[in-house]
Amino acid sequence: MNPYYPVVRKLAQLLLRLSVPVRLEGREYIPSSGPALLIANHQSALDPICLQAHVRRTVHSMTKSSQFQKPIFGWLLPRLHAFPTRRYRVDPQAVRHALRMLDAGEVVCIYGEGERTWTGELHPLRLGTVRLALRAGVPIVPCGVSGAFRAKPRWGEGIRRAPIVVRFGPPLDLGVHRTRPEREAALPEAKALIEESIRKLVHLPSGPTDRATGTSYNPSNRSRGQTTARHPADDARTSEGEKEGAGNPPPG
Repeated sequence: MNPYYPVVRKLAQLLLRLSVPVRLEGREYIPSSGPALLIANHQSALDPICLQAHVRRTVHSMTKSSQFQKPIFGWLLPRLHAFPTRRYRVDPQAVRHALRMLDAGEVVCIYGEGERTWTGELHPLRLGTVRLALRAGVPIVPCGVSGAFRAKPRWGEGIRRAPIVVRFGPPLDLGVHRTRPEREAALPEAKALIEESIRKLVHLPSGPTDRATGTSYNPSNRSRGQTTARHPADDARTSEGEKEGAGNPPPG
């Protein structure tokens, strides 16, 4: 067992309490066991700290390779299960590592835009992220981070005490696409689905939360049997005559 991860996570929780208020919602949508791919927007350098400090499971986070060249981060990041990727290009080694972790039943996190936003808005997902999601065939858990851009924007110095909300949504079932033609055919719909899922989570107003989990979602609204790429939040608006369902994600 890695002794560094739980220690750093506790330390990060303490530092966040002293610097910025962080609220976590929808944590029950992260499977308690087995593989899952978290795909999040990227507002700030605070995003991975906020996410990994409050997710109970160990998260293997895809991180830009330049971070590993810094003296302290180069030592610490591998001990926090981060793994490097080259930005703005296909990195086969990073893809293989992510797939190995998922095959081993681990949780992998990718910030799908490929870099921090300059404006606070959600930018288009990198196609490589969507192709990986289609190839992996595991639950895709969308994650929307809001408030982090106000707390520490990409171009800003220091940290403002602005509230940050990290929201997870119900897992998306994209199916298994084993061949490249299958993945390319499914790419546009899957990309639009993941982007819309994250966008809704980012702009979803905070509601009453359970004290234990901090969630404002009601799992009882989720129906069973989703087989098509569809946003789970739309199930509440599905009529009785068209019960497609949003899937029943594993408990978190």
